[in-house]
Amino acid sequence: MESSAPPSPELRLDNLRSLKVLGKGGMGTVFLVHDALADPSARSPFALKVLDKSSINSHHTNLDADRRARWEIQVLARLCHPFLPSLLGTVESDQLLGWAVPYCPGGDLHVLLHRQVDRVFSPPVIRFYLAEILCALDHLHSIGIAYRDLKPENVLIQQSGHVTLTDFDLSHKLKPKSIRTAISSAPAQDNFPETRSKNRRNLTRWFPAASENKKGLKKAKSARVSPVSRRKLSFSNGEKSNSFVGTEEYVAPEVVRGDGHEFAVDWWALGILAYEMLYGTTPFKGSNRKETFRNVLLKTPEFIGKRTVLTDLIERLLEKDPTKRLGYVRGACEIREHEFFRGVRWDLLTEVVRPPFIPPREDGGDLTASGKDIADYLCSLKSPPPFPASPSSEYQRNVSYGEF
Repeated sequence: MESSAPPSPELRLDNLRSLKVLGKGGMGTVFLVHDALADPSARSPFALKVLDKSSINSHHTNLDADRRARWEIQVLARLCHPFLPSLLGTVESDQLLGWAVPYCPGGDLHVLLHRQVDRVFSPPVIRFYLAEILCALDHLHSIGIAYRDLKPENVLIQQSGHVTLTDFDLSHKLKPKSIRTAISSAPAQDNFPETRSKNRRNLTRWFPAASENKKGLKKAKSARVSPVSRRKLSFSNGEKSNSFVGTEEYVAPEVVRGDGHEFAVDWWALGILAYEMLYGTTPFKGSNRKETFRNVLLKTPEFIGKRTVLTDLIERLLEKDPTKRLGYVRGACEIREHEFFRGVRWDLLTEVVRPPFIPPREDGGDLTASGKDIADYLCSLKSPPPFPASPSSEYQRNVSYGEF
């Protein structure tokens, strides 16, 4: 990646205090922290992703984890978009490498989906989340970044109820295709109107009712089915990657085949995500990894009930030939023109003040008593708890599905 991004501000490790552990993943431990000097009352906590260098066993694993962590920091340093995280700062010592991003108290889309009675979202809610995710992916593609890890667990809910994508260690720098028309689905935050208070209403103003409900869409039962070098490239218009990355149920056919892949893998994943939000399950999940990949290559996604504009969108995104997939030629602009998004006011998307779910504000005062030094805490944290099955806070429903 180009070195044009400004250097990230350095955080003082001695000033950082842990409020709680948000989770542990492949890239280390994620803490909710505050700066004890600048913010002693913890009114503005932030998330700190920490790679503990001393806990990595092999030299090879250490190099790979360090490379992926520094790559994610590089990507974050370039992001400036309302639906993508910003890099608040970095900290490094002999023991650890950490990078700070805004805290999203609403948990992730996976948890939110599974808290629904039927474990599915209504089409208007799906439209809202897909539109914001589409804007985020479009921005990434416009700066030459293929995300490659879209899944519900990586879609976080901000305090405002809007989304933020997370985890960029599997993303990849690609040369954009020359024929792609790079049109920003949502301008940078500072390009939005400063005040639109008198125009602010509820979600229906920006997302008018679509025709799918009139067609009698049946919901699924409330059930959830719970990197190598490949062939020689043959891609002349742009650039492809040969890495085998992604989550099994979300991986694109071209990745499984090893044909090389580019930005269209994100549109495939967007189709899988839309399917899961609609039915509560992914379309190609098999009993094992081999069967899942076979389904990805050969199986046609199954739809319940009458065909709708949403199922048509999903089907076009889940085209197994990436060159025929919706979004391949003109990127997000092509997808925005689909009938499912008809009437969406893309320029006013961030002005929606009543998204489907808004997390309650947490009282940071109760958390400061657990404040600990990050380095000391890592030493005592032999086996950090896994990512919780659900966030500690309950969601507040500001808008019922009936209001859409």
